[in-house]
Amino acid sequence: MSKRDRTAIEVIYQDDEVIVVNKPTGISVTHDRSGADDLPSVLLQQLQGDVELRLVHRLDKDTSGVIIIAKNLPAQSWLSSCFEKGIARKMYLALVRGAAIDGHGVIDAEIAAAPRERNKMQVVSKGGKEAVTEWELLADFGTISLLAVYPKTGRTHQIRVHLPSVGLPLAIDPTYGSSQPILLSEVKQGYRLPRGQEERPLMERLTLHAYQLRVPLKEGQEPSVFVAGLDEKFRAAVRMLAKHNKKSFGAFVKEGVFEKVISAQPL
Repeated sequence: MSKRDRTAIEVIYQDDEVIVVNKPTGISVTHDRSGADDLPSVLLQQLQGDVELRLVHRLDKDTSGVIIIAKNLPAQSWLSSCFEKGIARKMYLALVRGAAIDGHGVIDAEIAAAPRERNKMQVVSKGGKEAVTEWELLADFGTISLLAVYPKTGRTHQIRVHLPSVGLPLAIDPTYGSSQPILLSEVKQGYRLPRGQEERPLMERLTLHAYQLRVPLKEGQEPSVFVAGLDEKFRAAVRMLAKHNKKSFGAFVKEGVFEKVISAQPL
């Protein structure tokens, strides 16, 4: 298999109007200072056709998951209006640290740029932009939990800023929390390594994934639901956390959620 094949971006759905893909972590949606190819550029190389790609919404560079891109101006206008009016509904999966005691919650807190800190946001009591995030506990692994997160607005770094404000920071987020990797020894009782060996991390990347998008592709149509499966590392981390925590698979609040997440089924 060629290098190009290994790095091909997964196309979830495509027609003459739109393309829906599973964006890998580490690829910017727009040009950034690194000089690396952005998502549209990579897709144009991969598709090898006379295709026009128009951005509708964004994901952070280190956030993976589902993103929809228009192929013409009418499609871009319609989809953009769906995001602006809240017709498009996004659901993220997040591995967080902290106790999600209530099992669900709504974070209604304004967000503004952090002073003197480039590309960083913060929660403010006034003077910011309205931001609302809902979250729901899917699994309690002990020191780490799996949440479903529903942003009702689309502010920069909204989930990454909102969750720490209620004591549920992403398990890995160097900008707003910890850069320490997730280790199996955090949840597995009696974990021991052979002498002289160093524990390999379960996961080292940002623990946020845009899992599901629900949006009508045209006016008057029923919404389509698109699911972006977790990448290999993220999926393996969820498997190991589910298998080796004190409750085992009983850590999941609802039956069947683990199977759906692992097999990329709608939630």
